[in-house]
Amino acid sequence: MDCCCDSATACVFSRALLARSAGCALATRRTLGERDVVECPSPVARINCTTLAALLHERARFALKLPRPGQPLIHAQALRLHCGGLAGVQQALDEPVSDVHRLVGLAQQRHGSLADLPWPGIVATVVAWRPRPRRAG
Repeated sequence: MDCCCDSATACVFSRALLARSAGCALATRRTLGERDVVECPSPVARINCTTLAALLHERARFALKLPRPGQPLIHAQALRLHCGGLAGVQQALDEPVSDVHRLVGLAQQRHGSLADLPWPGIVATVVAWRPRPRRAG
């Protein structure tokens, strides 16, 4: 999957966490050379987040003109997909949950499966998502 480093424990939504668009109680940050790396110590949480990220990619692929699964995304595409996707899941659940782990668990609890989420609304949020503007100066 698309991650920030080669670690087997890399957080799937690390770009969203590093952009401060989301948070996660399970995430641990460390420095690797000159970059920040976000890792997830929970194999179960990583599988759930990987599943959500794969579904986001599959469902938003046409709308965002993304490459086929398995091919790398450019940073802006991954940021839009992950930040917009998490915002879309929040809106679909009508819950202001900024913790990714809790959000994924709540989505599974309410819908039984991540595949059963209301994807048209989530994809619309992904398409509409824009990064916050850069500060001048």
